[in-house]
Amino acid sequence: MGASGQRDARRQARRALLQTLYEVDSSGHTLDDTLPWVLERTRFNKVTRAFVQQLAAQVMAHVQEIDKEIQRHAPAWPVKQLSVVDRNILRVAIYEMKLAKDTPPKVAINEAVELAKHFGGDGSQRFVNGVLGAVMKEMEAQAVTQ
Repeated sequence: MGASGQRDARRQARRALLQTLYEVDSSGHTLDDTLPWVLERTRFNKVTRAFVQQLAAQVMAHVQEIDKEIQRHAPAWPVKQLSVVDRNILRVAIYEMKLAKDTPPKVAINEAVELAKHFGGDGSQRFVNGVLGAVMKEMEAQAVTQ
């Protein structure tokens, strides 16, 4: 699979991940119950399935830490009051930017904005872009001081 094919596969994987996190967040179902159900309905290869599974597990494992990041960068919006879609888009992107570090921050932001355009409400893409832009600025400032 070429770079373009891998990019498309990861974009589709993030969609499945968003669907999974939305279900977990809004219904109270567990990740162990939800993720297999979502993955059964995909045609992902083993690598893409593993990417979704690993990302889902890690986002959920770090959700409190990630939510604190969201709150720091969007203090006027309590995390629990954000739309379920926006909250989970931000969770995935911040995890990829700050904790996983295998996705370039600009790519994580672009992917998050695309998800927000597709699945979010009015203003979602601007909100997501603004929060993630602030996270990236902070990361860049920290890199300069280290």
